[in-house]
Amino acid sequence: MCRPNVANLLSVFAAISLAFVLSACSGASSDFLPETGTLETDLALAPDGAVILPQDEGIHSSDLEWWYFNGHLTAESGQDFSFHFVTFRSVLPSGMTPLVAQLSWADHDKDFHITAEEASFPSLEATSGEFDLSVADWRMSGNGGTYRLSFQAGDYAVDLELVSQKPAVLHHRTGLVDLGVAGKTYYYSRTNLETSGTVSVSGATHSVSGVSWMDHQWGDFTIGGIGWDWLSLNLNDGSELMMSVVWEQVESKHIATYGTYVPANSAPVHLLSNGLTLDPTGTWTSSVTGGVYPMGWKLRVDSLELDLMLTPTTEEAEFSDSAFIPVVYWEGSVAVAGTRNEIPVRGKGFVEMVGYVPTTLFAEPTAAVGP
Repeated sequence: MCRPNVANLLSVFAAISLAFVLSACSGASSDFLPETGTLETDLALAPDGAVILPQDEGIHSSDLEWWYFNGHLTAESGQDFSFHFVTFRSVLPSGMTPLVAQLSWADHDKDFHITAEEASFPSLEATSGEFDLSVADWRMSGNGGTYRLSFQAGDYAVDLELVSQKPAVLHHRTGLVDLGVAGKTYYYSRTNLETSGTVSVSGATHSVSGVSWMDHQWGDFTIGGIGWDWLSLNLNDGSELMMSVVWEQVESKHIATYGTYVPANSAPVHLLSNGLTLDPTGTWTSSVTGGVYPMGWKLRVDSLELDLMLTPTTEEAEFSDSAFIPVVYWEGSVAVAGTRNEIPVRGKGFVEMVGYVPTTLFAEPTAAVGP
């Protein structure tokens, strides 16, 4: 693992921590749009300031940026795995553009879960239409159509190709989200990535296939003290759902609840907070940090007549040992079961929770976010 000097380490703490505090609260504006989303074929008609693809797949000159992937994989032997893999880029006053990559890997048959982290200090320039990021021996690259991921976690070496099956989803309809006093962020997702590749375990290589999810977000932010519960779901009826509940850490003041639903064969639907609920069914206490996390959830979307139960694959999914980012979070896969219009539906997904170990976040409270 690459270790920077103390001065660089402190700079990374300041810059990358800010990115983490916003990685799932990008919709915290109160002005959520109920209209269906804009597809890539319509982007030429989008207003100024919107996400423009494929150009915006590349690296930007903003202060903060990250590319996030999660996925579920099945080997030919029937073994099931899941992962999340994210690379954060920041810009330091010196002009250096450090990268911090984090991942978790779960072998569900062995009830095994591991986290890992790497950092590097390259000099990156802006690119258009594609990105290629290397952090130590880990790599992620892509151009909107196809992505490549490679990393190692413990005894597991992973090499994957991900091919997008749907147009990108521009959150808040155009991909530009106004956070009021916090600034503005650009945010889109690739919700259905057909995934194939290999997983090597102690020298034995297995072919794997599955489905993955990708988030890309960037901008200039000035905010702290935020917590959130975020989820991404891939359902067996061909639809996908992203949802986030965002709140101030101090006094647990609610900021926003929002979501985006992607039907199997039509444009995204941007969900209002009214009629969108996520209720925990239990808790889990970390033996490492003492953080008490919700564990298991009932999800209800009134406008879609969607009722789902989310069950964590493993409760031991806390990321608490970063050498570069003083933020503890929980990130793990979930099994999904429920109904849509009273028709049974199942699926897989990921949940991310930040703010349940208060000492890891900024101490000062924030103003309410939104116009």
